[in-house]
Amino acid sequence: MCLGIPGQVIELIEGYGNQLALVDVAGVQRKINIGLLDEGPLEPGTWVLIHMGFALERVDADGAERAMSGLELMGQPRESEGGAG
Repeated sequence: MCLGIPGQVIELIEGYGNQLALVDVAGVQRKINIGLLDEGPLEPGTWVLIHMGFALERVDADGAERAMSGLELMGQPRESEGGAG
């Protein structure tokens, strides 16, 4: 699994060589490029990992949840070494 932001495909966008999709990322809709996915047609409801506007990998709902949990964990401040200060 790559390090990416999980998003769920809402719809495919016509034109653009069939390489754009509208994806829900944490409640925000974004257009992303799906041209790097080589596993057949993409359908609404599919989860993908996104990096720099490109869908790089398909994941299931559990994989999307693990990716989001990892991102949230990286955003938490470190605990101080000496305990409460």
